Amino acid sequence: MFDLDRWQEIIHTLKSNKLRTFLTAFGVFWGIFMLTVMLGAGTGLQNGIYRNMGDFSTNSAFMWTQKTSEPYRGFDAGRRWNFKNGDTKAILDNVPGIELLAPRVQGWGGSGATNAVYKDNTGSFSIYGDVPAWNLIDPLTITDGRFINQMDLNRRRKIAVIGQRVKEVLFDKGEDPLNKHIQINGVYFTVVGVFKSKKTGGQADNENQNVHIPFTTIQQIYNYGDIVGWYALTSHKSTSVSEVTKEVIALIKRRHDIAPHDDQAIGHFNVEEEFNKMNNLFIGINGLIWIVGIGTLLAGVIGVSNIMLVVVRERTKEIGIRRAIGAKPIKITSQIVMESLVLTALSGWLGLVFGVGLIELINTAMGGGGDFFYNPTVDFNIAVTALTILVLSGTFAGMIPARRALKIRPIEALRTE
Repeated sequence: MFDLDRWQEIIHTLKSNKLRTFLTAFGVFWGIFMLTVMLGAGTGLQNGIYRNMGDFSTNSAFMWTQKTSEPYRGFDAGRRWNFKNGDTKAILDNVPGIELLAPRVQGWGGSGATNAVYKDNTGSFSIYGDVPAWNLIDPLTITDGRFINQMDLNRRRKIAVIGQRVKEVLFDKGEDPLNKHIQINGVYFTVVGVFKSKKTGGQADNENQNVHIPFTTIQQIYNYGDIVGWYALTSHKSTSVSEVTKEVIALIKRRHDIAPHDDQAIGHFNVEEEFNKMNNLFIGINGLIWIVGIGTLLAGVIGVSNIMLVVVRERTKEIGIRRAIGAKPIKITSQIVMESLVLTALSGWLGLVFGVGLIELINTAMGGGGDFFYNPTVDFNIAVTALTILVLSGTFAGMIPARRALKIRPIEALRTE
């Protein structure tokens, strides 16, 4: 391995035909370079999509009421109905797979009409009545103060947690909004917290214009009685949220006299299913990247093998002389394999370095990335795997010419001109 004469011979062989060496090495370089760039781009796309979701619970689901589509127990089709507070307790008592359950109701305004006032400043925002569990299912970054707690619900406190954009619109620059009183649809609320969305792009802009007040307070102020607008829920890790959702829907249908097979009465959205679809999509993308990248890499390795066959043919007389003076087969084989391995490993390492360099350049130029492309990187383990494949491929590329060299009979090699 550390034989100086052997390394000098390898360098001499590679330098004897520089153009051929360069073109052969470029095939391997391009294969590992493209594999690195495609893997980095795939990671950037995946990071961008997941970053856009913030810390949203992936084992969650949402459900809301819709018109019934079938008559049942004396009720006509097309009946409007609502979730009730009693449903919340019934779900928690009868569906053991639920980890978190968050009822929610929305206040008036937020569609262009002014609904929030502080001194001379006004704005139109989305008003939501929430429980503490909501911030665990769809977390927000609390920059000042706190979120809604259980005591706020029990006492029906008139408090508000406002988004970053709400703060910018209603309050002067540098003014602390905590403990200030804002007017929402004619009712005064004390600001106890300010939050910033963890999402990116348009979703973040929308969330930052929200105002959260206690669920029980909004029911009382807006005369909703015990109506629940919709539910968000998560399941325990050992339970699929899809199964939990089915149990909840069946329970709600029994409580509200809805036909068991009426699939339109309760609308629902399963985040877990959508997240699994995205995961499968990225698995497919990564699989395609590896297929294309390794295919390109193998094309370069095959080129190395073919060139080494040419080298063996050119050095037939030299190999014959070595065999004639007693060179062992392992000596001949290792020499050719080493030449192939050096060529593939060096060009592959350069391809990896240039590929990572390009990814980092793109990342820097984009300032970390945008809404759907963020922090493109190549995992260290993947880089090691690619180099391992390259070394094995280089070894394989040298084995075929080496076997060809061992088949050369010394007497015939000496006659070669």
